[in-house]
Amino acid sequence: MDPRARVAIIGGGIGGVSLAYHLAELGWTDVVVLEKGELASGSTWHAAGLCTHFNASRNLTRLLAESIALYRRLEAEGRPTGFREVGSVRLASSPDRMDEYRQAVGRAKVLGLPFELVVRERILELCPLLELDDVLGGLWIPIDGYADPSSITNALAGLARERGVRIERRTRVTALRPRRGGGWDVETDRGSLEAEIVVNAAGMWARQVGRMAGVELPIVPLEHHYLVTDAVPELAGLEREIPVVRDPERSFYLRAEGDGLLVGPFEPEAAAWAVEGVPWDFEQRLLPEDLPRIEGVLELATERVPALRSVGIRRIVNGPDGYTPDGRCLMGWVPGVRDLFVLAGFSIFGIVFGGGAGKYAAEWIVEGRPSIDLWEVDVRRFGPYAATEPYLVPKALDVYGHEYAIHYPHQERPAGRPVKTDPLYDRLRERGAVMGFRFGWERPLWFAPPGVEPADELTFRTPNWLEHVAAECRAVRERVGVLDQTSFAKYEVRGPGALPFLDRLCANRLPAADGRIVVTQMLDEAGGIQCDLTITRLAEGRWYVVSAAATEAHDLDWIARHLPEDGSVVLENVTGRYGVLTLAGPRSRELLSRLTDADLSNEAFPYLSARTIRVGSAPEVLALRISYEGELGWELHLPIEHLRATYEQLLEAGEPLGLADFGYRALESLRMEKGYRLWGADIGPEFTPLEAGLERLVALDKEGFIGREALLRQREEGIRRRLASLVVETADALPHGDEPVLEGEQVVGYVACADRGHVVGATIAHAYLPVELAEPGTRLTVEVLGEPRPAEVVQSPLWDPAGERLRA
Repeated sequence: MDPRARVAIIGGGIGGVSLAYHLAELGWTDVVVLEKGELASGSTWHAAGLCTHFNASRNLTRLLAESIALYRRLEAEGRPTGFREVGSVRLASSPDRMDEYRQAVGRAKVLGLPFELVVRERILELCPLLELDDVLGGLWIPIDGYADPSSITNALAGLARERGVRIERRTRVTALRPRRGGGWDVETDRGSLEAEIVVNAAGMWARQVGRMAGVELPIVPLEHHYLVTDAVPELAGLEREIPVVRDPERSFYLRAEGDGLLVGPFEPEAAAWAVEGVPWDFEQRLLPEDLPRIEGVLELATERVPALRSVGIRRIVNGPDGYTPDGRCLMGWVPGVRDLFVLAGFSIFGIVFGGGAGKYAAEWIVEGRPSIDLWEVDVRRFGPYAATEPYLVPKALDVYGHEYAIHYPHQERPAGRPVKTDPLYDRLRERGAVMGFRFGWERPLWFAPPGVEPADELTFRTPNWLEHVAAECRAVRERVGVLDQTSFAKYEVRGPGALPFLDRLCANRLPAADGRIVVTQMLDEAGGIQCDLTITRLAEGRWYVVSAAATEAHDLDWIARHLPEDGSVVLENVTGRYGVLTLAGPRSRELLSRLTDADLSNEAFPYLSARTIRVGSAPEVLALRISYEGELGWELHLPIEHLRATYEQLLEAGEPLGLADFGYRALESLRMEKGYRLWGADIGPEFTPLEAGLERLVALDKEGFIGREALLRQREEGIRRRLASLVVETADALPHGDEPVLEGEQVVGYVACADRGHVVGATIAHAYLPVELAEPGTRLTVEVLGEPRPAEVVQSPLWDPAGERLRA
């Protein structure tokens, strides 16, 4: 075995081998794959091989399409993958399921994929074996199919070898040791090697491999059955092979397997396996079958496919697959560790994810970032809480049991919660708060008034909470509201090198005076937006950085990876140390003045400034005069032990002023009215500040910041797309994101995010459009659940365009 490699990939399943092939395609051939057994001998070998373009995420649909296109191409080039494009049909037995499919058709239209809603008669033409009395319709995807997992893996391995990649079978990694200055010593049972980069593609063993590097990855194996029947006579007379059939209400999938059928159930009561660690010698092996656990779903399957009642079972497969808490894989650079990348946790979808995931992971490693936004699978979307068994196992089981549940907008699932709560958690629930979940934190989404059940009713159309969120928005705009934002990510950056360090990371100019705040983005070399945050200068060499809760690990890792090695800068995560109460509204100054003797006037405390003041019984509160609501307001950052008392004092002082609680759904509506951006929704690494309309937050005359050269080139060449605000005429359904935007019959963009602007009385959508269509007054169409709705580009913001209320 060669003692050195640029990249060492641990795991020879579909993910690891696909990555090796794609690295070689990008010119990185000094790559070794270390596989403890034979290729595809873990979860890959027993997979059912289903390949679909259906996914609730636009970007992950793009990834799936890359996989299937690769398998189709390899098959056409004489590299057997077993790919059969038989199409797939999904059944719908409820109006909500049909709405889910309408949403999917719109998403597919944006991507140019042929999704089609079909009636029962068409479904029977496609698969005459089905009993459809209760079916309302279905979704037909003619370019779906299935493939042979081992054939794909071996085809990619052969291509990788031809390009110089080394594949070492029967080579188990036993230890990982970081090298001083970067890279790894990789110990195996066949000797050691040095690697500049290690990739953990170890599938259901990825958690154990991660521990070798001192990290905990949230992956746990779950059992999944499928069975293959004896010959089915009804198949023999068909002119063409049946498509893959999925019946979500009965929770099973079905396809042809030779002269029989392959049936895979998703039972509601799933089972975890080997939680403490998968045996290293578990190779091309299965688990004992557990028919009682799946017999209920199988009985439902026989009702849908009567032919199943009269055939025997040829084979039963029960194999483990590695699941994450949200069912999506882990990709990206592992935070807190140098030169360690992860590509694992594909659940049962490793085959359809593997090809595209390998391509984008290779881009990430070679070029610094993938060519599409993969935040939804970024390993940094989780924090340490996610790898704890009381959270990980219930969440993974819940994902499995709800694999075929309808994916509603705004849905929050309770499994594994609560994890992180601040001192107001119980108090807010007493006051009617419906709680949501971000990066482990419980936080208020909306408040149910007395007599209203504090619970979401799931729907694609008008939700039960909309009128109550509207009341919260009006309270903020007309009086004053309070929001618990303790979940904010909060960091301190300090030291003699802090100023030049942050200056290089930030696209905006940093404050020159203590107590001043700046809103800024941090960019990558291509100008893409990697972080969106506020920075307060506390003192010379001391800065306070605030970001979104969801991006706590992401943004911390981005900043940490750029730290100088001379020790001149200290980065500290202080998120859990401080609570945050946000006051917003025209009476917020009046309320705050009742609890402090600080001068809150514009002259003493202007917009985008910070001061340490007393608030009630909290002696030292860092008050930031900033507002994501577009109103006069303050963020009160205070030691978390003072949070409860300060909140109660605000309630008492604010009662005569009409103080109201508000939640994050109201905040979303308010920020859309104000035209503010949200990372992960309408800004992210695929877009630059120039395209996002954030030029005012970029100091292009400031030399040396990361991404500046890319922005200068883009400014000189001219941008081709721009984020525009649209007002959409809606009926009973609101756009939620990914809906197509059309000019005539031509798709010209998609909705990045949308919400009802309750105070301005309009449904607002943000969409990236060709620059010539992004001008106010342009009339377009947005398809909402298949219905074309008139839309018009408007000047943003719709609320307080001069910003007078912020500075009141």
